[in-house]
Amino acid sequence: MQAHYHYILYKPFEMLSQLGTEGYKRKRGLAELYNFPEGVYPIGRLDEDSEGLLMMTSDNKLSVEIRSESVEKEYWVQLDGDITNEAIDKLQAGLHLVIKKEAIITKPCKAWKITEEPHFEERFPPTRAGKHRPYSWLAIVLKEGKFRQVRKMTAAVGYPTLRLIRVRIGNIKLDEMKPGEVKQIDDLKTACLV
Repeated sequence: MQAHYHYILYKPFEMLSQLGTEGYKRKRGLAELYNFPEGVYPIGRLDEDSEGLLMMTSDNKLSVEIRSESVEKEYWVQLDGDITNEAIDKLQAGLHLVIKKEAIITKPCKAWKITEEPHFEERFPPTRAGKHRPYSWLAIVLKEGKFRQVRKMTAAVGYPTLRLIRVRIGNIKLDEMKPGEVKQIDDLKTACLV
């Protein structure tokens, strides 16, 4: 039986969460970061304008397990405005949103204000943070991943997202990885889920 291939990477801003870009004009795909073996695909997605931890595998069963609601995904979000405790409480309790024309209520989640400026590399182009009003950073941990959910959640409580970075999936953290960096992992299941 052929062994599976597993990778973690830091998906840069303005890159699609797919290998190729056929049918997309002037778009960048993951294949430009690394020569992935045939049969390796992303586990879940990050929007083109989001960054951070993305996993890839050739093991479809493992991909389904990691995408499930049993695995936490943590995001650090730069917000337009200085978020209040009241807004954080609303995020944690669950919100009424419309996602892809469907009315949903988000599941309760964990969220907290990050008090020290995170040490991420500068994004290009940079965000407009601090140019006209204050900004803040929020950590949010979800067990669901609907289309543009984090952005819709922060906007719903009055703090639009300026920058969104996924920093953790299960037990695997982004840590000191740099945008575009790719690492091969021997046992992704043990590293992520145990």
